[in-house]
Amino acid sequence: MLRLSELKLPLPPIIRCEADATEDVWADGLPHPLTELRRLVMETLNVADSDVGELQVFKRSFDARKTDIKVVYIVDVALVSAALEQQVLHTYPDHSHIQPTPEMAYHLMAKAPVNLQKRPVVVGFGPCGIFAALILAQMGLQPIVLERGKKVRERIPDTWNLWRKRILNPESNVQFGEGGAGTFSDGKLYSQIKDPRHLGRKVMTELVNAGASPDILVNAHPHIGTFKLVNVVENLRSHIIALGGDIRFEQRVIDIDVQTDLHGRQLRGLTILNQTNGQTYELQADHVIMELGHSARDTFAMLHDRGVALQPKPFSVGFRIEHPQSVIDHARWGRHAGHPMLSAADYKLVHHASNGQTVYSFCMCPGGVVVAATSESGCVVTNGMSQHSRNSRNANAALVVGVDPCDYPQHASAFVQAFGESDGERYAGEVLAGLAAHPLSGINLQRQLESKAFVQGGSNYDAPGQLVGDFIADKASDTLGAVIPSYQPGVKLCNLSHSLHPKAIAALREALPAFGKKIKGFDMPDAVLTGVETRTSSPVRMVRSDDFQSTNTAGLYPGGEGAGYAGGILSSAVDGIKLAEAVALLMV
Repeated sequence: MLRLSELKLPLPPIIRCEADATEDVWADGLPHPLTELRRLVMETLNVADSDVGELQVFKRSFDARKTDIKVVYIVDVALVSAALEQQVLHTYPDHSHIQPTPEMAYHLMAKAPVNLQKRPVVVGFGPCGIFAALILAQMGLQPIVLERGKKVRERIPDTWNLWRKRILNPESNVQFGEGGAGTFSDGKLYSQIKDPRHLGRKVMTELVNAGASPDILVNAHPHIGTFKLVNVVENLRSHIIALGGDIRFEQRVIDIDVQTDLHGRQLRGLTILNQTNGQTYELQADHVIMELGHSARDTFAMLHDRGVALQPKPFSVGFRIEHPQSVIDHARWGRHAGHPMLSAADYKLVHHASNGQTVYSFCMCPGGVVVAATSESGCVVTNGMSQHSRNSRNANAALVVGVDPCDYPQHASAFVQAFGESDGERYAGEVLAGLAAHPLSGINLQRQLESKAFVQGGSNYDAPGQLVGDFIADKASDTLGAVIPSYQPGVKLCNLSHSLHPKAIAALREALPAFGKKIKGFDMPDAVLTGVETRTSSPVRMVRSDDFQSTNTAGLYPGGEGAGYAGGILSSAVDGIKLAEAVALLMV
């Protein structure tokens, strides 16, 4: 087959009634332009209609750079013979939009024997852990999965208790539990990772098999939506169990057994706290995929204390910004706003400020809500979430500024505040002993900002907020305007100017009017900023080698977002597949 890209058609008219529809329609009732696409294929390849066989839409996106929006397609087309396909490729040897269709099917390694003395262990059941466990199970390796949080259905009431009643469960919340932090987000599945093996397609296919809408295979910016993702995660769990996997919830790894011999450090087992009964037990294991979430701070500290190689890693901090979704739709889609094929508009913005800071939008949630996302008492953290329909009143996104290890507090008082007196003084001593930036010092910064936001919000899990106009003018807000913030349990208006480092605040103030020139209304005075966003990515990297094992602890396979090797659902899931393959190479 041949893959043709950049095939553009006008946005089709809205079908007002059933009588207006033709036989060629999408499942959602919108015009299906196979006839027009077939014509474009014939023109592009200079072939006759009789030469064109099967045609499949691979991707669909939109070009909104001009007044008349174009629908952009990538299609796979089979010509009547392989010889004709080769002739076309010979005719257009340097045409970037005419290429052979790549082989995208995923092929498992040979299946392992069923009787395993030591089964592989996966710690964490977020996207990385789910797909690591799935691939291991599909290869017959019968993984054991340890998840500190609860099943996804049990997470929901615990999470809502914080949103509705200000009651936090530190082990069951937006960050911890089945599906990981991505379950309470938007289910966004696009990524900019290099994926020459098309592992992302394997992820998408498994998600569809588990109940996600098939349109995620076609849409350029696919998403599942929070509450649909719940069913998908449950179905993936059931599939892993059916293949011999053992998934254990409310099991927190509190220690590791590392033995040293002539070959170096080797992981031999785990100490686990069963949080349902308070009992601890040992689990022998030679191959452990450590798929921590970016908020597993206690586990990072334990791994550091056991000598596992860690590094401080850059991340970003900032606020959530909310606008009426209609403002974003009209700015992005123009007169086509409201067209059912377009759905709610999103955006991606970057501004390089004059003080050297870079401000960018992150985790944009069209038609979504801002949610309370802390996993620790006395802290306020924001995140964004959308349902599949993306039909809530507001659009929201994080506006964040990057921070580097050189920005992290290294003094003793910061470590004591973040980790307590005993551990904090010990970590501060490690800095004095020669560490330029302590591996855990990014957690110092996160906890400083989150505890400050808790106090600013009234010390009751309300979040501090400010109108954009007042933020730019550096004056406290006392009254909401046209935009009603969606964060629950509530927002306390104040002045956010002291919530972040002064350089970050200055960069954000400069960026907002600049973004307003790119998206009309973005800097509208009534838009709302809500603080703080600090869990954009992990502040720690668990250093690994090319074989995916820890650089100094054989048998430990760090991966996913918490280990510093992914940045979202899709990239984390792809990393999980690679980790499973690395384990299988040594076990099969």
